[in-house]
Parts: sequence; C-alpha cells; structure tokens
Amino acid sequence: MPTDGDSERILQMQEEIQQLKEAVVSHAVVDQAIGMIVALGRVAPDEGWAVLKEVSQHTNIKLRNVAELILLWGRSGVMPPQIGAELEDALDRFGPTQIPGAPPQR
Repeated sequence: MPTDGDSERILQMQEEIQQLKEAVVSHAVVDQAIGMIVALGRVAPDEGWAVLKEVSQHTNIKLRNVAELILLWGRSGVMPPQIGAELEDALDRFGPTQIPGAPPQR
C-alpha cells in the first residue's frame, strides 16, 4: 500500500518526466533551427548556434522562441521583421551570404 511519502515521490517523478519531455522537444526545435541557419547561411554548425544565440540576445526573445519563429519561417516564408533583420546581421558577421529572398545589398 503506498504511503504519503510514496505518493509525493510519484508526483515528483511525474513532474521530472514532464520536464524532461519538454527539454527533448525544445532541444529538437533548436537543433532544427540551427540546421536551417547552417543550410541557408552556409555556416558551420557551431556558427549556426552562435547566430541563433545572437538573434535571441539582440531581440530579447528566448532562444527556443526564436528557433520556433525560424522554423515557422521555413514553412510559411513569413518572419517577423525584427528577427529577419537580426538574423541577417548575425549571418553577415558569421557567414558568406544574406538571407534568401532579401533585397540585394549595395
């Protein structure tokens, strides 16, 4: 028969499992966004990570949320202007190219 201590431990373990599930999903989203940055920006994976971090820091938007916006952009072709501008600026610092579809630089 479970005791109160057992019930509390079960609740703690269920909460930990939920947190781990959320972490796995978050990690996958971030990894996919880095993959898009790597492919589109023609940068190395570590540079893709640095680009994602910079965009997050410069826009004051959580890294996972920036990653989600980048993935949404990949599906819809729509990106918030602030994210697009910061992404292009970061890629200019790390990579050889600009964001596809952006007007040519002069």
